[in-house]
Amino acid sequence: MTTDAASPQTPNDDFHVFDTTLRDGAQREGIHLTVADKLTIARHLDDFGVGFIEGGWPGANPKDTEFFQRAAREIDFRHARLVAFGATRRAGVDTADDPQVAALLDSGAPVVTLVAKSHDRHVELALRTTLEENLAMVADTVRHLRAHGRRVFVDCEHFFDGYADNPDYALAVVRAAAEAGADVVVLCDTNGGALPARVDATVRAVRSATGARLGIHAQDDSGCAVANTLAAVDAGATHVQGTANGYGERVGNANLFPVVAALELKYDRRVLPPGALTEMTRISHAIAEVVNLPPATHQPYVGVSAFAHKGGLHASAIKVDPDLYQHIDPERVGNSMRMLVSDMAGRASVELKGRELGFDLEGDRALAGRVVARIKERERHGYTYEAADASFELLLRDEAAGTSHRFFELESWRTITDHRTEGGTVNEATVRLWAKGERKLATGEGNGPVHALDQALRTALEGTFPQLARIQLIDYKVRILEGRSGTQSTTRVLITSGDGQAEWSTVGVADNVIAASWQALDDAYTYGLLRAGLRPEG
Repeated sequence: MTTDAASPQTPNDDFHVFDTTLRDGAQREGIHLTVADKLTIARHLDDFGVGFIEGGWPGANPKDTEFFQRAAREIDFRHARLVAFGATRRAGVDTADDPQVAALLDSGAPVVTLVAKSHDRHVELALRTTLEENLAMVADTVRHLRAHGRRVFVDCEHFFDGYADNPDYALAVVRAAAEAGADVVVLCDTNGGALPARVDATVRAVRSATGARLGIHAQDDSGCAVANTLAAVDAGATHVQGTANGYGERVGNANLFPVVAALELKYDRRVLPPGALTEMTRISHAIAEVVNLPPATHQPYVGVSAFAHKGGLHASAIKVDPDLYQHIDPERVGNSMRMLVSDMAGRASVELKGRELGFDLEGDRALAGRVVARIKERERHGYTYEAADASFELLLRDEAAGTSHRFFELESWRTITDHRTEGGTVNEATVRLWAKGERKLATGEGNGPVHALDQALRTALEGTFPQLARIQLIDYKVRILEGRSGTQSTTRVLITSGDGQAEWSTVGVADNVIAASWQALDDAYTYGLLRAGLRPEG
């Protein structure tokens, strides 16, 4: 494990990017990290090039203690230094005798972050000690850790609220930490209620009054965590804390990815190793997979919709110059531009989307016009192609060919759901279709009528198209559309499929969920066979 502060592979120490996903981010409701999960995330964060990774609170729970033990053995950090989190010594206890301070040293982490009370009311009501004793607790613990060779950061909890109520005492805590040897004193907006102007003014005042090196830790309860972090940087903070994808307690922490992107791309401040920023989208999505939460589609910079364009006027401008409606080139953060095809689309949108899919429509304005008209008509009936690229490509192919070419032709399908009085439900489907001049009849059973229909279709076709064995249905979504109420409503189904190398989505719309599902299944298998290199007959 790399601990040398002078290591040439570590980022410049003049500015710190400090990640607390494994500690503060893990407090988000719904996140439950195993030690293996934490090790995986730590590797991703190190690949991204953050300077510090806060691994947790050793001694507070066995999982965090195990993480530090295993990280020392199993991870050779190339960029990051591992940080242990803990509290100052307890009131009335000698620092050398405090077991939780000893656990910080035992973790082996080269850096320690101490949380300290900086709001006078919290000192008296939560710690139940005097203001003077709290200052001694901060100074004593910092000195003790420094004497044992540890680098120390101090998180001043509830600082902005404390400074507003009693600025003299809040400043005294900062001075106590800095004078005892803390490298950075981090001002924490623990309740997340501060606004950027207040953060800017407070950081400037604290810098002027103390001369300490300052950092910022912002929660997002007012929706301003990223803005507050950048405001603190504007005011002179040189240490920013955040979490991957903004994970954290309540509504979350400052999202480290837009913070870092802003610093690199807007402030022109190099805070990551060369080339690391292009990995940001991949890292964001990889961490989302580990914590078992879907990546936020509309997250700045890294969301799949961050550079997605829907309006026809936007598309017309983007054809001339993508920068007219994009604040950065998406490739700089490892993302890509996407054109959404909808009833708002004009010819330019369809031409750009066709180019994205490998079709040059600019030379055939009549074809582009027909595709636009067909999309608008189908969307009036409930179809959507924004999240169904595969169905759009099939529509485009059919319109270009002037006919609908498919690998199979449906004769009929039927589903039966049999609920038995002794308990349990049996779902069975039968399909009759033609493929390569042969009539196929097959049945299938499943844990629902759509699954049974999928099994019947697969049984009917796999002998003729063995490539179907690689195609799997990954996700299935049902949306009840506006119109008639309740069970009489029109239904839209979106199906996501994959072949181990790529995923694609298809759409179906009908007055019942099974018929809509059949349409989406039909498109899913047709597109999958096209991806396998086959071409339909006729």
